[in-house]
Amino acid sequence: MKYDAERLESMLPLPEATFHILTALADCDRHGYAILQDVAARTQGRFRLGAGTLYRSLQRMLDQGFIVEARERPAPEDDDERRRYYRITPLGRAVARAESRRLAGLVALARARGLAPRGV
Repeated sequence: MKYDAERLESMLPLPEATFHILTALADCDRHGYAILQDVAARTQGRFRLGAGTLYRSLQRMLDQGFIVEARERPAPEDDDERRRYYRITPLGRAVARAESRRLAGLVALARARGLAPRGV
């Protein structure tokens, strides 16, 4: 699905927590605690989401249409029925890609001025 570039640009910049949550959901559905663990692991612990930030962000992202609650559940023996699983939507994926392009552009500007390492 294609989204109007102007509409996507109007949603940027994303809060850092939102970007990390969308990244955590890019490859599979996850519940809240799994999102916290994924973000901490991918950032080597440099960015840690608190539970309050996570659940406020998830609610805002549900309202914005960036994510939905997933209907599919793990096998009963692997599931905890109290958990809510989240899935990135096509809009969430598009806005995460737009934010990635925006951030890459900023890094390119910094490299051009010798403020960021080359080749990283």
